[in-house]
Amino acid sequence: MQTTFTISTSGPGLYEITGDVAAWVRGTGLCTLFIRHTSASLLIQENADPDVRRDLLAWLDRTVPPADHPDMAFVMHRSEGPDDMPAHIKASILPVSLQIPVTRGTLALGTWQGIFLVEHRAAPHRRQVVAHMA
Repeated sequence: MQTTFTISTSGPGLYEITGDVAAWVRGTGLCTLFIRHTSASLLIQENADPDVRRDLLAWLDRTVPPADHPDMAFVMHRSEGPDDMPAHIKASILPVSLQIPVTRGTLALGTWQGIFLVEHRAAPHRRQVVAHMA
């Protein structure tokens, strides 16, 4: 069983997709999610306190600032703006695929866990996440 979720983003952030995935899974097995982009990521993270999301984004921005920051003078790939190469670097740090056990039609996530698409680009995008249930 396979489907593709399309998620609209409006800039950097963690966009929760847990509900979409939970409504789609069936039976017992393993759900694999894969994002079809090189400048966005997937993440299982706390979904209760929004400060966690803000802190993660702040850490990513501090770790990998925009290409026009003096610390990023080494960056050559700037064709789509100062957030382009940093977005690729962030996507190489965070996962681009996730595997989640499914038990009797329910994602086996912990109490405070949610599934997030992490957008690394400043401009709005329509991101695709392929889901496979086996």
